[in-house]
Amino acid sequence: MGIYGALSSAVTGLRAQAHALENISGNIANSQTTGYKRIETDFLDLIPDAPIKRQVPGAVLAQSRGTNDVQGDIKTVSNETFIALNSNGFFVVEPKVGQSDGNAVFSGSNFFTRRGDFEIDKDGLLVNGAGYYLKGLPIDTVTGNISGSVPEVIKLSNAFLPAQQTNRINYQANLPQLPKNTGYNATIPGSELLKSGSYAGVTATAVGDAVTPGSNAAATVAAGETLTLNAGGGALTFEFYDGAAGAFVPTTAGNRGIDVRTSPAVTIEAALAEIQAQFRADGGPNAASATIGVVNGVITATLGNNKTSVLTTGGTADLGFTPGANNPVPPPARLATISAANDALFQSNSLTGGAITVYAQNGAPAAVQLRWAKIDSAATGSADTWNLFYMSDSAATGAQPKWTNVGQDYTFGPDGSLVAPGVPSTVIQDLTVNGVVIGDVDLEHESNGISQFADVNGTVSTSTLNQNGYGAGEFVSVAINDSGRVVASYSNGERIDIAQVVTAQFNAINSLKRLDGGVFAATSESGEAILDLSGTGIIGGSLEASNTDISDEFTKLIVTQQAYAAGTRIVSAADDMLQEALNMIR
Repeated sequence: MGIYGALSSAVTGLRAQAHALENISGNIANSQTTGYKRIETDFLDLIPDAPIKRQVPGAVLAQSRGTNDVQGDIKTVSNETFIALNSNGFFVVEPKVGQSDGNAVFSGSNFFTRRGDFEIDKDGLLVNGAGYYLKGLPIDTVTGNISGSVPEVIKLSNAFLPAQQTNRINYQANLPQLPKNTGYNATIPGSELLKSGSYAGVTATAVGDAVTPGSNAAATVAAGETLTLNAGGGALTFEFYDGAAGAFVPTTAGNRGIDVRTSPAVTIEAALAEIQAQFRADGGPNAASATIGVVNGVITATLGNNKTSVLTTGGTADLGFTPGANNPVPPPARLATISAANDALFQSNSLTGGAITVYAQNGAPAAVQLRWAKIDSAATGSADTWNLFYMSDSAATGAQPKWTNVGQDYTFGPDGSLVAPGVPSTVIQDLTVNGVVIGDVDLEHESNGISQFADVNGTVSTSTLNQNGYGAGEFVSVAINDSGRVVASYSNGERIDIAQVVTAQFNAINSLKRLDGGVFAATSESGEAILDLSGTGIIGGSLEASNTDISDEFTKLIVTQQAYAAGTRIVSAADDMLQEALNMIR
């Protein structure tokens, strides 16, 4: 090649260094451009064909190399619609090409960018600082699911958020094995229970013989006969004897003696009063207010204020009582409602279970107060059973219902879990609170959501209590979260997902075509975009800075400058050598 070859190689070197200088200057100029990806310069040597012994270095060719796979620093910002990517993906954007009838017109093609400084424009669209509009997929505001698969420009609406009727309440809680409500008395078994008879107005009553008031007891009962009474807390047998004949000697151990002597005569009222006194004292807590006497000329026995237990009678001298259970109207197993008149009693027999606001179809709110009442216990030989009530009418008076039973028995085994199959959910039929009609509501507990474990405080511990309804709300603001969801906030406190930001991946990320505004276009070398709908890598409230390192660029600038200067020396040397060659003919 000789001198001319050297001169030609030197010129290509100058051209290559000039190209490198252009890249360096562009990188430095864009060192503060959001999401900018610097361009590196690669040098390719061009070797002319020659025998091995005659090979020379040859010329050089400069070409650009992208750094799209090199991430810039991510910085936190206060704008909630600014986003960054902690991955090799790109935001999918589209430019606006004009307006038609007041509406934006778009190009219909996808471009890709790392520039995430998106803000809301006058049309409710998210546009970045370079004028490109963010694309994503709409989200069904009712189900929260993505609808569609083709990205479209995200459009926000500042319209009111319609109310959503509550149709589901999620509720999980632990009920104490021993509820320590205000009616609980440690010395009275069963005092913690809600006894339905106390609310239904039912009292166990036994009606016996007709007698003459003030008559001798011996006229009704003879010595040696017995009367057995049982209020569900232990039977007592009373044996009648003639006290005038000597001290009482029971024919059966444990019998209680009742004196019915004829001289001086013991009246029937006196004998019954002695039975009442002993029954109240030793017949168990259910007999604490029992009454036994003559009412309107008839021997009558009742359990007094105890409207839950059954009075059982028997013996050889039954005083005319019908042997067996005496409770003409058995108390209901479950109370459907609690009247306002029984509100104080109910609150003493129950525990608060929390409160929650639910919403009607028109957005009207209603505060639902919940209370748990234990209606049966394993200590009585049955099973631990609870009912859940809600306040349906806070203004109720007298016999009007104030509390309504959900209508579900929660029965627990010895291990504190619900008896199979459990109660994963139940339905509150026609939920109405203070006149606000909510409708049927699913009460979701999930598996083992309601338990009964020992609690030293004897109170209900609520772990989950929420619902899916809300009232109408005015648009307040919008943000993009770390999952890539565009979330609108409303004055009612609701945050609704309205769109999912779509990102794109490429197999050959550095083969994208660079365009103005920090956007890229797909090429045959890069391959088609691989869309990601998961929002992976998106960071809300952040921006990606340029990946240009100023100090590195200045270092390359120095090297480039020196290489260019060295190239000019080659040109000068080649010129001098040519001049000497020309001077040989003189």
